Amino acid sequence: MAEGSPYTSQELNRIRWQCRRGMKELDLLIEQFFEDSFNALTAEQQKTFVRMLEESDLSLFRWLLRGESPSDPSFAELIEIMRSRYARRIQGSGSDE
Repeated sequence: MAEGSPYTSQELNRIRWQCRRGMKELDLLIEQFFEDSFNALTAEQQKTFVRMLEESDLSLFRWLLRGESPSDPSFAELIEIMRSRYARRIQGSGSDE
């Protein structure tokens, strides 16, 4: 997928599947981020993203949608990137949703 990505296409398909969560809000945010932005991440950020997918839906919900900060600094950095890109996408969509 991304040049220099540490993942094979089979692994990327597995990661894409792991983006599917038990909450619609998380599904929309995480799946869209994966499709739109995973390629732009550094290899280290991609690894952090994959590790983050192992966290509970409740933790991800708190971090991504309630504004709480994870204690892991690498997660905190990635969460900020995800929030920022989500906010830009929402602002760009206007009020037609």
